Amino acid sequence: MSRSLVWYAHRLRRMSPAEMTWRLGDRARQARWSRRRVRPGEPVQAPAGVRAERRAPAPLPPSAREQLPQDAARRLVAAADRILAGEGVVLGTARPDLADPDWFLDAVTGRRAPEDTLAFRIDHRDESVTGNIKSVWEVSRHHHVTILAAAWWLTEDTRYAEAAAAQLRSWWLANPFLSGIHWTSGIELGVRLISWAWTRRLLDGWPGVVALFEENPVALAQLSWHQEYLAAFPSRGSSANNHLVAEATGRLVAACAFPWFAQSEGWRRAAADQLEQALTANTFPSGVNRELATDYHRFVTELALVAGVETGVAGHPLSPSLRDLAVRSLDAAAAQLDVAGRPPRQGDGDEGRALVLDDQDEDPWEVLLATGAGTVGRCSWWPEARPGVTSTLLSALYASAEAEAADDIVRAMGARPRVRPQDFADAGLHVLRTPAGREPEIWCRCDGGPHGFLSIAAHAHADALSIEVRHDGVELLVDPGTYCYHGEQEWRSYFRSTRAHNTVEVDGADQVMSAGPFLWSGRADAAGDTVTTTAGGSQAWSAHHTAYARLDPELRHDRQVELDEDGGRLSVRDTLMSGTTHRARLSWHLGPAVTAELGDGVAHLSWEGRGGESHQGRLTLPSGLTWSTHRGESDPPLGWYSPRFGTRVPSTTLVGVGEWQGLLELRSTLHLQLDADTTSPAHRQQVGERV
Repeated sequence: MSRSLVWYAHRLRRMSPAEMTWRLGDRARQARWSRRRVRPGEPVQAPAGVRAERRAPAPLPPSAREQLPQDAARRLVAAADRILAGEGVVLGTARPDLADPDWFLDAVTGRRAPEDTLAFRIDHRDESVTGNIKSVWEVSRHHHVTILAAAWWLTEDTRYAEAAAAQLRSWWLANPFLSGIHWTSGIELGVRLISWAWTRRLLDGWPGVVALFEENPVALAQLSWHQEYLAAFPSRGSSANNHLVAEATGRLVAACAFPWFAQSEGWRRAAADQLEQALTANTFPSGVNRELATDYHRFVTELALVAGVETGVAGHPLSPSLRDLAVRSLDAAAAQLDVAGRPPRQGDGDEGRALVLDDQDEDPWEVLLATGAGTVGRCSWWPEARPGVTSTLLSALYASAEAEAADDIVRAMGARPRVRPQDFADAGLHVLRTPAGREPEIWCRCDGGPHGFLSIAAHAHADALSIEVRHDGVELLVDPGTYCYHGEQEWRSYFRSTRAHNTVEVDGADQVMSAGPFLWSGRADAAGDTVTTTAGGSQAWSAHHTAYARLDPELRHDRQVELDEDGGRLSVRDTLMSGTTHRARLSWHLGPAVTAELGDGVAHLSWEGRGGESHQGRLTLPSGLTWSTHRGESDPPLGWYSPRFGTRVPSTTLVGVGEWQGLLELRSTLHLQLDADTTSPAHRQQVGERV
C-alpha cells in the first residue's frame, strides 16, 4: 500500500458516515462543475445576474487620515515601496518578484504549481506536483496588494494604485474559473475576497477604480465565481475548522461590499448563518479557540472583527450572540499575553491574516488588540496596543456605522471580566503568573485540555501537559513552534512531536501517532485536576493524561506545576504510573537566548533581558534520569526553535532518560532571580485581594 493510500485509509477512519456522504456529494458536484471550467486565455464575459447599478463598498470616513499615527503611516509607505522594488519575503522565503509575481511559483523549491489543469484533478498535498503549496498560495491572498492600495489611499501617489490594479488584472486573467492550483482550497478564496473588498474601498477616488472593478467583466466574473464556489464547496465535517470561518467571512464580506449580483442577498444571508455556526463551533464558551493553536485563535478572532465591521457598515450587523462571542475571543486573547505582549505558542501557527494594511512585519497581536480596542473597547487589564493602519481604518469604518447599530453592538456584549482571567478550564489552558505590577514577571502557560478540534485535530501537537515559561517576556522554557507544513516531512513531524515539547515521552513514541501532516490516528486528551491559589503567594495547577494507555493500560502521567511568587521559583512534579517496564524521556527545551551549563543534576542558565541586563537561574533536574544537552541536531532533529513560519534556529534542549516500572516521580525546579518590588501599590493591591 502506497503512502497516499495509507493516508486515505487513516483519513476515512476519522470521518463520520454523514461526512463521507457529504464528500461523495462534493465529488459528484465537481464532476458536473468541470464542464464550466474556463481555460487561461479564453474570453470571459460578465456573469448573468449582474445588476445595472453597482455601488462601491462603504467608504472610509475622511477623518481616518487624521486619526492615523504618523509613524504607522511612514511604515506603511516604506512597506509599499519595498513591494514596488520587488523586495519581498513570504513565510520566511525571499520573493524578489513581488512587484510582478509569478502566481504559480514556489520560491522554496523552485517548482511551479499547475496553472492550466482542472483544479479538481490537482493533488495539492503532493509536493512533486505543486511544490510547497503554502508558499504558492500565500502570495495569492493579495495581502501585498492591500498594502499598495492603502499606500495610495494615504498618499494618492498613482504608482501604488497602478501597481495594485496591474496585480489584480494579472491574477484574474491567469486564474480563470476552476483552472489551476488557486481553485483547490476554499480558505484561499475567502481571504482573497476580503483583500479585494478592501482594495476597492482603499482605491475609491482613484480615476481607474471603476474600470478595474465595476466595469470590468473579468473582475465581475471572478467575484461571482469565488462566491459560487464557496457556497457549493464549504469545508465540511472534520475539516470545518478555521478554514470554514475564513470561507464564511470571505463570502459575507464580499456580499456586503459588492452587492452587485442577483444572488447577493441570498449569499449574504447564507454566509452570515454559516459564520455564526462555524464560529460558535470553533470557540469554547471561555472564548478560547477549540483548535488549541494560539495563532489560529488570533486569525479566527481577526476574521470575526473584519466581518463585524463590514456587516455593520453595510447595515446588516452580526447577531448579538455572534458579536458577544467575538468579544469573548478578544478578551481571552488579551488575557494570555505575557508582560511583553507575546502570546503562547501552543499548536500550529502559519501567520495567517484576515486583512493586512500595515507592514507585514508589524506584530499581528498588537494589531488585533488595537483593532479590538477601537471597535468593541478594551478592558482595563488589557495590555496597551499601539494603533496602526489596519486598526485605525477598521475602527474608523466601524465608527461610521449608524449610531443605533453601534449602540446595539454595545448592548449585545455580555459582562466582560473585571480582572484578567488565568484559567480557561473548558480549553484546559491555565496561566500561572506573578501579579500585575510585580516585576520581573514570571509567566507559565500550562496545557491540560483536549488534544485539538474535530476528529483529525489538524493543527494540534502531541503536547499534553507541556508548559512554557518566560521571565519578563524572555522565553526560558519554550514551545518549539511550527516551522513548516508541507514538503519537509521529517521536520513537520519533529515540530509537532512529543519529544519537541516540555513534557514526558514514553518508549520513544508520541502521545498520539501522526497519520499525516494534518492528521492524527487518535487523540491525546488531557484533563485538568486542580487549580489553587494561596494567600502565601503560591499558585498551583495539576492535570493528567492516559494517552499512552495503548502501550500499557495502567500507564498514566500526572503533572503538577507550582509557582512560588515570593521565592521566584517554579516547581514541576511529574508522576508516572505503569504496570510494566517503560523508558521515560523528559525534555526541557530552552529559549534561543538562553545558554546552559549542565552540571551534576543542575543546569545553570543565563540570558539577556529585554533591556540588555544579565540574568541567571538554575534548573534542578530530576534524579534517576541520565541527562544530556542537545543543540541544532538534524539526525534525528533535536534542539530547534521556530521563531516564525519557514524559519528555524538552534536552541538548547536538556534531555533526561531512564527506565521505570510501577511509580516514577520526577521533580524539576526552576529557580529565578526575582527582583520584586513588594512595596509597589499594584503588588499590595494584589496581595490584599488574595487575603
